[in-house]
Amino acid sequence: MPVPMDAFDDVRPAAECLDLLTEPVAAAIRGWHGSVPVEELRYVDTDPAIADTELLVEHYGAWLLQQSANCVVVAGKRGGEVTLAACLVLSHTRVDVNGVVRRQLGARKASFAPMDTAVGDSGMEYGGITPIGLPTAWPILVDSAVADTPYALIGSGGRRGKLIVPGKALAELPGATVLEGLGVG
Repeated sequence: MPVPMDAFDDVRPAAECLDLLTEPVAAAIRGWHGSVPVEELRYVDTDPAIADTELLVEHYGAWLLQQSANCVVVAGKRGGEVTLAACLVLSHTRVDVNGVVRRQLGARKASFAPMDTAVGDSGMEYGGITPIGLPTAWPILVDSAVADTPYALIGSGGRRGKLIVPGKALAELPGATVLEGLGVG
């Protein structure tokens, strides 16, 4: 089921809204390449006060849980090395940090990255971090359910606004790996 774009008052091509996006996200959209045309990426203007999934669902309806995806920044540690990675899972699931993520990163320990690290290193706002425009050194782990969805509602890099992006485009992001079971129960 695609995201019902008519549920939102203001939906425009993301490429026409670069001034509303954080610089890393705007740069990624300006330099977009891949099999999904940039015109298929949409920007939805939303109130920053309802950026969190729970509040969005309360405002727009329960359908949103099945059609939105959360991007979580994790830190995998092995020895003295720390690897930051982004994990993208459907909003009604949680990231399997200590199983799938830890193994994928080859880490002895994995945990959610501290907020100041996630925000500072991504150049995005807390509550709006998105896999589009992240540092190229970061692995992007995409749950197969996200990759298989026709469209997912994701962060836009800031608390204001969301992006509607085909799952296929998310699976093709630079540094992306699609994983079964990344999002659990």
